[in-house]
Amino acid sequence: MGTPGKLGRFEETVLPHLDAAYSLARWLTRDTHDAEDVVQEAVLRAFRFYDTFQGGEARHWFLKIVRNTFYSWYDKNRRHAQTETLGDEAMDVPGNELPPDEVLIKEHGAKLVRAAVETLPLEFREVLLLREFEGCSYKEIADIVEVPIGTVMSRLSRARQQLKNRLSGEAAGVNT
Repeated sequence: MGTPGKLGRFEETVLPHLDAAYSLARWLTRDTHDAEDVVQEAVLRAFRFYDTFQGGEARHWFLKIVRNTFYSWYDKNRRHAQTETLGDEAMDVPGNELPPDEVLIKEHGAKLVRAAVETLPLEFREVLLLREFEGCSYKEIADIVEVPIGTVMSRLSRARQQLKNRLSGEAAGVNT
């Protein structure tokens, strides 16, 4: 009889963070179907270990599980991991009512940014995503990826520099 109570608490804790979990998994796997598999497995793991959750920031606890689940999935599926790029919906922002010409320019820019992010090494990509897309603090990222804050700062700096270099190279190629 204790399970419905646990299930209810679990749902209150995890369900609000499914979008963030799916977004992280999708960026890490680079494939919508693989991301769904990773999130599904992460939810099962989170439920299995919910009794060990000691309160605090549920979002970061769950994102850490998603990240760890991704690495387990990646180790098993390394040969089959997709190199497919994410669809345009990955960068969609609600309320985008721009004129058609501005939408085209914005979409082209979003595609360049998405392509540049996807080329980053995994350890750089994950800290960049957690910081810029999920709004995690350095401390929260350090906890999620299980590295010191200094490593987070270094990886984030390198990720931003590589992203800047790639995007400026793309802009130079367009202008020539």
